[in-house]
Amino acid sequence: MKSNMAIENIAKGSYDEILVEDGFYILKIQNDTKDFQMIERDIDSSFIQFHFCLKGKSLFNFNEGHYQLEVTEENSLLLYNTQKDLPLDLTVSPNSWLLSVVMTIRKFHSLFSNEADYIPFLSGENKEKKYYSQEVVSPAIAVVLSQLMNYNLHPSIKKLYIKGKVYELISLYFNKTEEADLEQCPFLADEDNVRRIKMAKEIMISRMAEPPTLAELSTEIGLSLKKLKEGFKQIYGDSVYGFLFDYKMEYARKMLETGKHNVNEVGLKVGYSTASHFITSFKKKYGTTPKKYLTSNA
Repeated sequence: MKSNMAIENIAKGSYDEILVEDGFYILKIQNDTKDFQMIERDIDSSFIQFHFCLKGKSLFNFNEGHYQLEVTEENSLLLYNTQKDLPLDLTVSPNSWLLSVVMTIRKFHSLFSNEADYIPFLSGENKEKKYYSQEVVSPAIAVVLSQLMNYNLHPSIKKLYIKGKVYELISLYFNKTEEADLEQCPFLADEDNVRRIKMAKEIMISRMAEPPTLAELSTEIGLSLKKLKEGFKQIYGDSVYGFLFDYKMEYARKMLETGKHNVNEVGLKVGYSTASHFITSFKKKYGTTPKKYLTSNA
């Protein structure tokens, strides 16, 4: 599938790589700039790849750009080819986030050793072939992806938490029983409800310095207050203001790291009228003041 995505101002991008265990790692790719970014990493044919686009869109390039696959927001791409290496050659659009899970095929088979017939490409006739699949990210998966991108944990339990969440992510990816999702949350079976909740998230982000009240937000998106609260928690794993707080602190942290803004400017940008209130909130989130955080990361 060829894409006509226009690409200008391409810069070399970076990513966080987290080892889950031997032969099993995740890549966190966050392009919060206004430029396209190129991400490259060698991945040989012994690995299976799961790519989840949380925000924006990205272009996967194959065969030196002769073949391309575009993955857009809230969609995923599964890549598997025992006959050919599939190195990561990715063009990440501005303001785009991806999370990738990469594990050896041997490791993957061990997870489903008794379920080979259930997973299409694990069946006997397919195990030596290639398998590509693009799917929409379910609300349950969206929650886990958000948790993996935004956790704030003590270092001693971080690895265990990430490992548990990645296993949960893979489990949900292969949970094809639609009835199970509906029984768990009938509200999410209504696509219009989900669309309205996503609209609520975008409204809160776009007006984070002066966010609407929950009552105003429910009116604006056309959902009752009860449905707004319950739906938001189901999709994003947090309350509306809990989600907004985490988003604001992450936004502030990245602003500070650029070195172009002082603490007062950053605080005002994310909605704090005084620097002291911002510093208190930042310390609540990250366990240290903005100034000490910058010093420790210098």
